[in-house]
Amino acid sequence: VQLQASGGGLVQAGGSLRLSCAASARTFSQNVMGWFRQAPGKERDFVGVITRSGGSTFYGDSVKGRFTISRDSAKNTVYLQMNSLKPEDTAVYYCAAGRAYVAVADDYDYWGQGTKVTVSS
Repeated sequence: VQLQASGGGLVQAGGSLRLSCAASARTFSQNVMGWFRQAPGKERDFVGVITRSGGSTFYGDSVKGRFTISRDSAKNTVYLQMNSLKPEDTAVYYCAAGRAYVAVADDYDYWGQGTKVTVSS
């Protein structure tokens, strides 16, 4: 099982970034795909999740309306489009794969290595 997250970097407040998470074909087809983030000294927070079909998504309250998750079955990749970024969005972002369409990190079976996002004010 492999999840490889990429796309992090430094961006000014109000800017945008798109994160990618490439998965093995089997992992991608059999699991929902979620995004979580962890800021220094804080717990890992739920960002959003997308179903296997890509037909449904839901998001954490802090990112709702600003972030969008999508998935590309041809590339076995899930994306996190982040717009209107704020300094409080600064964190390491992780993609995860799991069987249940939930917001609980413990329910996800597989995790990527994380990609760091820094938003400057």
